[in-house]
Amino acid sequence: MSYRALLLVFVLQTFSELHVLGEGMPPNILLIVSDDQGYVDAGFQGGTDVPTPHLDRLAASGVRCTNGYVSHPFCSPTRAGLLTGRYQARFGHEYNPVYDPLDKTEGLPLTERLLPQYLQSNGYQTGWVGKWHLGASPEHSPWQRGFAEAYGFIGGGHAFIDWLPNERQYTLPLTRAGVPTDDVPPHLTQAFGEEAAAFVKRNQSQPWFLFLAFNAPHTPHQPTAAREQQFAHVEDEKRRKYLAQVSLMDDAIGQVMSALAESNQSTRTLVYFLSDNGGPVKNGTDNGPLRGQKGDVYEGGVRVPFIVSWPEKLKASSTYEFPVSSLDVMATSLAAAGISMPTDKKYDSVNLLPYLTGQISSAPHSTLFWRAALGKALAVRTGPWKLVRLSNTPDALYHLDNDLSESSDLANKHPDIALRLASELEGWTKDLIDPVFLGSSAKSEDWGPGGANQKNNLKKSKSK
Repeated sequence: MSYRALLLVFVLQTFSELHVLGEGMPPNILLIVSDDQGYVDAGFQGGTDVPTPHLDRLAASGVRCTNGYVSHPFCSPTRAGLLTGRYQARFGHEYNPVYDPLDKTEGLPLTERLLPQYLQSNGYQTGWVGKWHLGASPEHSPWQRGFAEAYGFIGGGHAFIDWLPNERQYTLPLTRAGVPTDDVPPHLTQAFGEEAAAFVKRNQSQPWFLFLAFNAPHTPHQPTAAREQQFAHVEDEKRRKYLAQVSLMDDAIGQVMSALAESNQSTRTLVYFLSDNGGPVKNGTDNGPLRGQKGDVYEGGVRVPFIVSWPEKLKASSTYEFPVSSLDVMATSLAAAGISMPTDKKYDSVNLLPYLTGQISSAPHSTLFWRAALGKALAVRTGPWKLVRLSNTPDALYHLDNDLSESSDLANKHPDIALRLASELEGWTKDLIDPVFLGSSAKSEDWGPGGANQKNNLKKSKSK
């Protein structure tokens, strides 16, 4: 073959590779979830107590959803809904699973197919870094649920520094693709940032999906001494350590965003950021004007910081006011990847892209629902109206546009609206099933998430 012919082949091959890596390739998808973050504990949320420059830049690069919700007020059920696009109570995942590698029921039911499985079967490289909390048995593990690369801990929480790896939660060995490691990094949050950044650079030649699930700023609050010192002016120790944890997480997110920029992947990467639930106030978080906290179906338990960024498709520095849900990550991601939504079950996920771009001007959801504590805490939102139903108390009705703090019950003033929302709530609950596992939440004594004599209630429910 002549030199000119060889040169032509090289040019055509190079052009083909650039085309594959450019507009012809589906977008990368980066899903970042923080753990127990307060609603206003970030600069882009109006918070001033902790600088979050990297999260603020991420928000400025895309859409800040001001009515962003999760589908449950605490950890594992929210994650189950997030990765399935279905209200988790449809398949009985309503509690935090007990860490038990021998129990094949405590975890996200194996009847459900997860977002990474759909993406993986359509050519995506898939990765999980961080916290799992969706079941500890081998069958429930992330490397059996669609994640080709996996690094993190399987339980519901973990120490951040100086732990001695053993078989107890919070000191479990970190695993890599199912193999326990001896890793005890200087700080776990930093390690997760480094691992995620390496994944981003390692897989730049193909579309990828990365679920980066921080356990920060969940307790135990163990920031580095140097980072805590930056918040020495904060007198409350819990608040001080918590803010330092948020700051360290922001830096780790900055590592990942820098990896995207350095590998020229920023514009073609769809990025989500949200917290898994509202902040637990007792641990130093601040939910601002919202009523309640983690565990509640009030806004403080289910409304969260929520960012969607995709520079190729979404307008920078914009806001979206209609309610959106963590459930929507499923349909939005599949649509971005050019994959049809499954139709085998009832899905609650909505593709947000035409709404966030302004192609569709109506709201993505006519209603959003919540159920916790074996049905002893329920809520429904339609437009600005929200009905809250708690055990042994009358239904309460709030107008969120006028009363974000849910302080004025309008049920007696607008009984027709209260009845309409109650009817919608009751219709929705008919499609739900009883929890399929007891979970660690059954241990406490009161009725709330984490309580209510739930173990006895569940036994009664299953005996019916």
